[in-house]
Amino acid sequence: MSVGELYSQCTRVWIPDPDEVWRSAELTKNYKEGDKSLQLRLEDETILEYPIDVQCNQLPFLRNPDILVGENDLTALSYLHEPAVLHNLKVRFLESNHIYTYCGIVLVAINPYEQLPIYGQDVIYAYSGQNMGDMDPHIFAVAEEAYKQMARDEKNQSIIVSGESGAGKTVSAKYAMRYFATVGGSASETNIEEKVLASSPIMEAIGNAKTTRNDNSSRFGKYIQIGFDKRYHIIGANMRTYLLEKSRVVFQADDERNYHIFYQLCAAAGLPEFKELALTSAEDFFYTSQGGDTSIEGVDDAEDFEKTRQAFTLLGVRESHQISVFKIIASILHLGSVEIQAERDGDSCSISPQDEHLSNFCRLLGVEHSQMEHWLCHRKLVTTSETYVKTMSLQQVINARNALAKHIYAQLFSWIVEHINKALHTSLKQHSFIGVLDIYGFETFEVNSFEQFCINYANEKLQQQFNSHVFKLEQEEYMKEQIPWTLIDFYDNQPCIDLIEAKLGILDLLDEECKVPKGTDQNWAQKLYDRHSSSQHFQKPRMSNTAFIIVHFADKVEYLSDGFLEKNRDTVYEEQINILKASKFPLVADLFHDDKDPVPATTSGKGSSSKISVRSARPPMKASNKEHKKTVGHQFRTSLHLLMETLNATTPHYVRCIKPNDEKLPFHFDPKRAVQQLRACGVLETIRISAAGYPSRWAYHDFFNRYRVLVKKRELANTDKKAICRSVLENLIKDPDKFQFGRTKIFFRAGQVAYLEKLRADKFRTATIMIQKTVRGWLQKVKYRRLKRATLTLQRYCRGHLARRLAEHLRRTRAAVVLQKHYRMQRARQAYQRVRRAAVVIQAFTRAMFVRRTYRQILMEHKATTIQKHVRGWMARRHFRQLRDAAIVIQCAFRMLKARQELKALRIEARSAEHLKRLNVGMENKVVQLQRKIDEQNKEFKTLSEQLSVTTSTYTMEVERLKKELAHYQQSPGEDPSLSLQEEVESLRMELQRAHSERKILEDAHSREKDELRKRVADLEQENALLKDEKEQLNNQILCQSKDEFAQNSAKENLLMKKELEEERSRYQNLVKEYSQLEQRYDNLRDEMTIIKQTPGHRRNPSNQSSLESDSNYPSISTSDIGDTEDALQQVEEIGLEKAAMDMTVFLKLQKRVRELEQERKKLQVQLEKREQQDSKKVQVEPPQTDIDLDPDTDLAYNSLKRQELESENKKLKNDLNELRKAVADQAMQNNSSHGSPDSYSLLLNQLKLAHEELEVRKEEVLILRTQIVSADQRRLAGRNAEPNINARSSWPNSEKHVDQEDAIEAYHGVCQTNSKTEDWGYLNEDGELGLAYQGLKQVADLKELVEKLEKNERKLKKQLKIYMKKAQDLEAAQALAQSERKRHELNRQVTVQRKEKDFQGMLEYHKEDEALLIRNLVTDLKPQMLSGAVPCLPAYILYMCIRHADYANDDLKVHSLLTSTINGIKKVLKKHNDDFEMTSFWLSNTCRLLHCLKQYSGDEGFMTQNTAKQNEHCLKNFDLTEYRQVLSDLSIQIYQQLIKIAEGMLQPMIVSAMLENESIQGLSGVKPTGYRKRSSSMADGDNSYCLEAIIRQMNAFHTVMCDQGLDPEIILQVFKQLFYMINAVTLNNLLLRKDVCSWSTGMQLRYNISQLEEWLRGRNLHQSGAVQTMEPLIQAAQLLQLKKKTQEDAEAICSLCTSLSTQQIVKILNLYTPLNEFEERVTVAFIRTIQAQLQERNDPQQLLLDAKHMFPVVFPFNPSSLTMDSIHIPACLNLEFLNEV
Repeated sequence: MSVGELYSQCTRVWIPDPDEVWRSAELTKNYKEGDKSLQLRLEDETILEYPIDVQCNQLPFLRNPDILVGENDLTALSYLHEPAVLHNLKVRFLESNHIYTYCGIVLVAINPYEQLPIYGQDVIYAYSGQNMGDMDPHIFAVAEEAYKQMARDEKNQSIIVSGESGAGKTVSAKYAMRYFATVGGSASETNIEEKVLASSPIMEAIGNAKTTRNDNSSRFGKYIQIGFDKRYHIIGANMRTYLLEKSRVVFQADDERNYHIFYQLCAAAGLPEFKELALTSAEDFFYTSQGGDTSIEGVDDAEDFEKTRQAFTLLGVRESHQISVFKIIASILHLGSVEIQAERDGDSCSISPQDEHLSNFCRLLGVEHSQMEHWLCHRKLVTTSETYVKTMSLQQVINARNALAKHIYAQLFSWIVEHINKALHTSLKQHSFIGVLDIYGFETFEVNSFEQFCINYANEKLQQQFNSHVFKLEQEEYMKEQIPWTLIDFYDNQPCIDLIEAKLGILDLLDEECKVPKGTDQNWAQKLYDRHSSSQHFQKPRMSNTAFIIVHFADKVEYLSDGFLEKNRDTVYEEQINILKASKFPLVADLFHDDKDPVPATTSGKGSSSKISVRSARPPMKASNKEHKKTVGHQFRTSLHLLMETLNATTPHYVRCIKPNDEKLPFHFDPKRAVQQLRACGVLETIRISAAGYPSRWAYHDFFNRYRVLVKKRELANTDKKAICRSVLENLIKDPDKFQFGRTKIFFRAGQVAYLEKLRADKFRTATIMIQKTVRGWLQKVKYRRLKRATLTLQRYCRGHLARRLAEHLRRTRAAVVLQKHYRMQRARQAYQRVRRAAVVIQAFTRAMFVRRTYRQILMEHKATTIQKHVRGWMARRHFRQLRDAAIVIQCAFRMLKARQELKALRIEARSAEHLKRLNVGMENKVVQLQRKIDEQNKEFKTLSEQLSVTTSTYTMEVERLKKELAHYQQSPGEDPSLSLQEEVESLRMELQRAHSERKILEDAHSREKDELRKRVADLEQENALLKDEKEQLNNQILCQSKDEFAQNSAKENLLMKKELEEERSRYQNLVKEYSQLEQRYDNLRDEMTIIKQTPGHRRNPSNQSSLESDSNYPSISTSDIGDTEDALQQVEEIGLEKAAMDMTVFLKLQKRVRELEQERKKLQVQLEKREQQDSKKVQVEPPQTDIDLDPDTDLAYNSLKRQELESENKKLKNDLNELRKAVADQAMQNNSSHGSPDSYSLLLNQLKLAHEELEVRKEEVLILRTQIVSADQRRLAGRNAEPNINARSSWPNSEKHVDQEDAIEAYHGVCQTNSKTEDWGYLNEDGELGLAYQGLKQVADLKELVEKLEKNERKLKKQLKIYMKKAQDLEAAQALAQSERKRHELNRQVTVQRKEKDFQGMLEYHKEDEALLIRNLVTDLKPQMLSGAVPCLPAYILYMCIRHADYANDDLKVHSLLTSTINGIKKVLKKHNDDFEMTSFWLSNTCRLLHCLKQYSGDEGFMTQNTAKQNEHCLKNFDLTEYRQVLSDLSIQIYQQLIKIAEGMLQPMIVSAMLENESIQGLSGVKPTGYRKRSSSMADGDNSYCLEAIIRQMNAFHTVMCDQGLDPEIILQVFKQLFYMINAVTLNNLLLRKDVCSWSTGMQLRYNISQLEEWLRGRNLHQSGAVQTMEPLIQAAQLLQLKKKTQEDAEAICSLCTSLSTQQIVKILNLYTPLNEFEERVTVAFIRTIQAQLQERNDPQQLLLDAKHMFPVVFPFNPSSLTMDSIHIPACLNLEFLNEV
């Protein structure tokens, strides 16, 4: 393949860029050899001419195909170089938000600066047991690989986490340790894994600090070894630390902080226990305030300090030691704030004796104030002859003080690490370990000092080990595949390491200069120049004589020599240390005493790794002998050598942490910073080593499926895929060095896969063009034929249309002529008619005009006459009105005066209080007032009438007078006063009429007002009635609403109750599961103890053994299961002292109880013997006919005593019931007010009601008993004289049998004792539904159980009556037999008596000694195959028939023993066959059937509704086995959980392969993305693939087994619902964690597989189980993979469809979606953001993965059997001949 073929037009390349480091471009012109430049087009369409160096011929890097971008493994890229690595990391980080990427054996982790939900318990379980290449890259995958290799290879492992500050090293190491703590939890109760995790907050507090790059930067390196035993459980741990940054204690740069513990302690200074520390805010101390801001955003120092204290406590550090540690830390703060005053001479200084901080420092450390004050400012010089005390300058004192503070903190740090190691240490033998190294990465700053030198020296050593390990793995891979290979040249940094640590290297010269009395940094730098100037890794700066440059593997670093000697010496004055040694506090003194030789921590293992000793990284300091004191550089070199020895003896795993930006922005990528770190951490070196060999590797099968399109047709006839691959590659790639054929894989050089992809794409493109050409030609032909046919059709129709149009034209022309003729005629006629009509109209209007003119003239004359008439009348009326108006004015003035007076009086009255009071009296008063007003108006009316009459008379008189005057004037000549008089008369008449009208108006107003008042009163009464009706309606409406709300609330409460019931059922079954696990664990530990006891030597018992027998929740399991006291003590001795110490109280209780029972048994035996002796004596003394009579006085006393006791007992029970009811009601009211859930209250009331009914029944029985006792006494007194042979004993209700009083008294005492014994017993629901959920139900259960005990003892008394009655019958039978013997001699002939055959009663009798044989044959040794063809659940029926006979015989001990042995036997069988599905299913069906039998034949009418009359005869008569039903229900739950566990264990290995990887539809998997390869070295070579048919076959087997064994159908439905949920969870979790399966083809495969499973469910009639609903998330995930993902409509469709998937799951699948080939587009980031925006309103849980271990609560519905006990046949194969049919 030539260069011209690679650099052709449209090829994309990478070119350097100053801002983005690398930039993508595309060739616009083919490149030819010899060209001096490339024609490129950038992504922004800019044209660029890229020059090429002709001499080097360095062409730009080629870009990988888009289908390879975003790969999980960087080594899977076809072109391996820096820009490809950087781009791949950038795409995964920014577009897919994937922070982990593999690079060969290295895990690259980019700090997201954001909390991601990918570290939960569900993710840990998802990665547990998986191969490293199967899942997406993750820190858990690396941890699982280390754990798996440790278990498989039995070799120690190491995880090396490195990176610069802020890259996330500490978090990655913490998550790795959390994974080991979860997966390899401790085997005992020591909780060592919690202690390992608890060490993290302590080490972060004392070793982490805020820097400019990281808020929680680790300022030391640590290596934690986690030890495991042979079972690979954590048993201990050990920690080594490296190079603590002590200078941070006394100095912090701007925007940095001291160690967290200082600020945490200051934040908690207000606590009472820290008052003596005399601490205040952190800003008040010099050592904590140099960096400025003392707080970190989002961090609560007080809360973190509480976590630190809790971690100390968990690790076993006593409270007193904690206080001492905090005192030492506080003393360092006080020491840094001591004020030092310089003297005038400048060579000495002093400290004030009243300095508060120095006093606090001395008090907290317990040293003398005066001595410390003196030796802080002075030093001792020792010569050969004498000793001098010399003063120190201010700077010297400050340096000495700082050195002392650093030394104190360093010693305290070492002490804490030592105690952490003690807490994590174990005395058990360590089999192997996994080490986690959290160490600083390569560092380079503007000013680099001694710390950076040591850090980079350590990274040089680690890089050397890393390079050799990578090279070794490549070599092993080639050898394994039998590939001929040449030695790969890789960078070896041994010369740089020799420069630092070799003889006369930098460290040696530094130590030598430290020994010189007056050695300086400048002299040391000069020696370096003289010694190493010729070294290629050492350079001298041009502008400095105190600095030097070392060429490290990552970069050149310039170190400033100032301070190297002082930091390397780490000098602390001996006098100050001696003062601290004399401290009165033991802890302070121990810190500074000379250490002995450090004891190495045990690191046991196998092979050479077990010889490595783990020692403290910091050798002890010897302050008293400074000449022989080891320098810091020497200590660090020694500890580093020990670390490298440990790492070389283990299998390393590498995690490289990358810091994406310096601003700590979430998901922000800075290419410059990323490239700098990639170069420094060795990732690019891994790429280079891989690229130098054969980085691309393909399995033959995958290669054939991917590139079969390049194979010729004749070659496909060959069945050997390897041969086909060989021939294809030899034809396509001419250079044989570009590929190699391995044993199972094909190896390619870099770029070859891209070339094959190009050929494949060209092949597809050529085929596509050929298909397009053919299809387009065919389409054009079809189009032409269609057009031709259309043209002919159009022509035919057009010609016909033209002919028809011509004929239509001729017809229209003829019609037009006819129309014109008629039209013209019509128009002429219309014109004539119009003229004629116009003439007639003109004539009519003219004639009318003349008539109207005449009419108007006549009308005008008439109107003139009328006007004259009216004008004359108006003038006469005007004169009259003038006279009348004058009279009216006079009247108005007078009336106005009167009205004003009346108005004034009314206003005065209205303003009075009495008036207001009257107005407000009420409606009746108003009516009265109105009535009075009417009366007043009537009076006023009368007054006005009188006034009117007076006025009328006055007017009459005035008229008379005027008449007289008129007559006088008439008589008087020369005057004409008629007009004035006439006017005056008229005016007076007008006034008279007005007065009449006003009177009428007043009368009308009075009547109207009276009517209005009556109407108003009626309206008010009507309104009142309406208000009353409305009130009643509102009351009724409120009542209806309250009823509706009550109904709604009841419905809601019912739903809540059902939901809570399901939750309680689930919690209870989880408790049962935990109980069974603890029981199993206890049995295992007991077996171990037995083995340990048999082995000689020291025995150590596990600390988690507990008495499961004593903690049992089942009250029916009595103490007889444990045995007597001696057996218990023997068991204590066998189990061990540790177990005995825990359970001794239980054994003492059992011993006391056994003694009490024994005493009661002896007492009852003695009383029985006495009674028998008295009876025998009476028989001997008294006549036979009175052998069973008793003294009547004794009998009456006994009966009265019994009656009184029963009454008192019932009264007591009634009082207890009332008190309990009151307490429960109060509690329920409180619960309702606080929680609002009346479910528990209603349940308690129901049970109380039942208990009350039971007590009422007992009360009636007591009354009947009393009457019967009295009647029996009367009959006895009456019948003793008449019939002495008649039995006059007391008769019991429903029985006429004989009873003994003493036995009855004993039975009554037994009842009382039983009541006292049951006071503390709890009661559980039969199906285990409620469990112990409802608080307060226990008391009601106790009361109910007490009633049940009363019933049981009543049955016991009846049983005793039956026994005595049987004795009496036997006596009668004996007498009858004696008479028959006498009569037999009288017979003359022999008579044969035939025995009557009796029917089988469904009971099986066995002897007590045969019980063990019964259990062994029926339970322990029974195989399900033995009962093939028999009745399903036959053992359950047989056991019930045995129980029934024991019940019939009234043998409670036998019932108890049989049930207990059966349960223990079933548990033993299940423990032995804990992985046998058939056996587990067999005993689940039998246990459920036995439970159903105990319910069906319990006598409870609720379970007997479907029984036949025959089945009702088989009910239990004497015993109530409710408690054993609970035990069997719990046992059924345990068996069901074991069944599910076995089924899941058999299905789980098949699920991922069958559902996601197998080719259910042929041809889809051939488009798997390129570059995929299995990375894990722990993978097996065999093919473990499964197909969907394997899962279906397995489920068919499950279904067949359960059906054949008679398991209830409801339980079968629940089993498959659980299994389908597990299939859904495992498949979806793998889909969410695997990028290679998130493709369109996987969605198609999933849809097909799910449809096959649904078809299987329908075929087995299991579709009603709800299993399909559990698969809904997986169905939606498959649909999501197949949906279009581009537009806004697509986003809306996805949001509406994926309702069962959470937002995180949808986004995760879209991020993981991988195109099938280069023709398919990726999901854009914008589309994913659109999905997130539309789904942000969802309240989804933060959990990404489904809980695969979730188990639905199981319910065992009652399923009665139709079989009768007498119809069951026992096969001979069971060997149960000792059972007798009754």
